[in-house]
Amino acid sequence: MTPAFRLAEVRGARLAWNQTGRGGAVIWAHGMSSSAYGQESAGQFDWRPVSAGHRLIRYDARGHGRSTGGKTAEEYTWPELGRDLLALLDVVAPDEPVAAIGASMGTATILYAAAAQPDRFTRLVLTQAPTIWGTRRAQVPIRQASADLVERDGLAALERLTTDAPASPALAQARRFVSPIAVRSVIYPWVLRGSAITDLPAAEEVSRLDRPALVLSWTGDDGHPVSSGQLLADALPDARLVVASTPDQLHAWPGLVAEFLS
Repeated sequence: MTPAFRLAEVRGARLAWNQTGRGGAVIWAHGMSSSAYGQESAGQFDWRPVSAGHRLIRYDARGHGRSTGGKTAEEYTWPELGRDLLALLDVVAPDEPVAAIGASMGTATILYAAAAQPDRFTRLVLTQAPTIWGTRRAQVPIRQASADLVERDGLAALERLTTDAPASPALAQARRFVSPIAVRSVIYPWVLRGSAITDLPAAEEVSRLDRPALVLSWTGDDGHPVSSGQLLADALPDARLVVASTPDQLHAWPGLVAEFLS
């Protein structure tokens, strides 16, 4: 049974969160348009092995799932989401170093939070690194066009353009290839616009983040290319890159992450 969600007042928003398991704290930060359990429900990830030995905190990012959010692009940029994460940790794990697992937008969120307050974090698991640095600019017109479409015609119009196929060969056995957008249509354009105007910290700043990191990428996903995972792993001073191209390789990730965090 999924534990009940609680609400934390964070920087002008109410962020929904819950926790499973016992032990040292681990925070999970989901990807854009998803929610605390959305990617696990779709069969992309399974973090139950993590909560078998840790206190796993899942939360809905600003504007996503059960959490509230406003209608400005700036509040959904990755640096601002990183500040949200740090403020949430003050509520859910005060004065406690935590490990962190992120996916896509969540990976970026964690990197900004860890760059700002490295002593808050022990280990980092960074999955689905999105387009970054030199490859990020190509996303700007795509995100802006999607925002305009949702604003004009609603979420259903954008969902109709989505191909019902696995984003990577590693996801061929996922329960769902297309997850529902867990953001209200009046907010989603601003989430997209925030994504359009944001990027990771510069490589020089990332290189100062000396926490052990596990970088997980899968093949065939243009929005989360292996090249981004490689760039991130190269920039971080203590990182290992693991790439999945088959379902069996992807299914090994939960155990790999649990071992890395132990």
